Amino acid sequence: MKLISFQQYSLYDTGGGSRILRRLYLNREKQVISIGVKQNNSKTSVGDITEEIITASPVHKKWMRSFIRDIATWCRESLLLNNCLNKIRKKIKGIDADVLHIVDHGKYSMAFLSSFNSNHKIWVSYHDHFLTAGGTHAISEKLWNIADRRLVISNEMGLEYQRLFGPRAFEVITDGVAASEVSIVRDINDNDIINVYFAGLLHISYLPLFNVFSEALNDLSDQYKFKLTLRGTQDVDFLNNKKFTVEYLPVTMDSALLKKELDEADILYLPIKFTVPEFYKYSLSTKMVGYLGGSGSILYHGPFDSAAGNLLKENGAAVSCTTLEKDDMIESIKELIVNGKEKSVNAKALIEKMFLLNDIQQKFWQL
Repeated sequence: MKLISFQQYSLYDTGGGSRILRRLYLNREKQVISIGVKQNNSKTSVGDITEEIITASPVHKKWMRSFIRDIATWCRESLLLNNCLNKIRKKIKGIDADVLHIVDHGKYSMAFLSSFNSNHKIWVSYHDHFLTAGGTHAISEKLWNIADRRLVISNEMGLEYQRLFGPRAFEVITDGVAASEVSIVRDINDNDIINVYFAGLLHISYLPLFNVFSEALNDLSDQYKFKLTLRGTQDVDFLNNKKFTVEYLPVTMDSALLKKELDEADILYLPIKFTVPEFYKYSLSTKMVGYLGGSGSILYHGPFDSAAGNLLKENGAAVSCTTLEKDDMIESIKELIVNGKEKSVNAKALIEKMFLLNDIQQKFWQL
């Protein structure tokens, strides 16, 4: 089977969507041709999959601020949109493949609507609700109804899209954990340093959560010794002069190194922002999936009714703090120190149930 992968980013970006696709295509790289749309002038990495990038003009540049950025975005998504859509159609029509796999993220997937004729089977993946992914109701609805397969990040998203767009069958396809990535569970030794780990940038909407978490760690530092490791996170001012150690590490795509860090951590911090219900109710974090395989235990911090929070709670795979109250977070951290091993054992069972990478790949690659 030959497959065209279309998405509004490069497969070799550092985001969650790119990670999901790289994992789905693992060991089948020669069967995939990737077409990505780029809206900025950042350098694009390369990998084993053949990838062509279509640049949407005018590109977003770091120096752009305020009204200049808004004007550039309007030109890109309105005035010059059809020019980019035609480039996408022309490029894909010239590729001999069996399947066109479209990630519905942003407005560029509208290239495959009414004026696009293709002999490819059409698979559409929905990683985020269209309201949080820069898309529109009309684009997502059309793709939902013309697709040969609808692949959703969570059961909650599939049910919501059935409600919005029609009772079409869907399949849940997520990131996965390879059998070799499932680590041995161990106790948290509260006599030594307790290693706390978080990977990723901190968007401004996550700062209130992280502030509560840091204040709780600080108060507990009279009782325990903590080291907080931040991989790929920008400097955070309110972490200065705390009673615990903070280490910043740069962004990396080295899977072996990231896995090593997961296994050295005792507490794996998983924040989900309380704002934007369309995000937290339907999306699953790729970070969560990776955390499930680590030796340590997940500390979930976010809304009680999020897709991730529900899944972890139902399977006893994390300790959860569902408020922005410091005292609640303190109690959650204490509970994790005592019962973390049990939560980590349950996380491994959840992998077997839903997230084994080999099973997910086999499900994805069926025609």
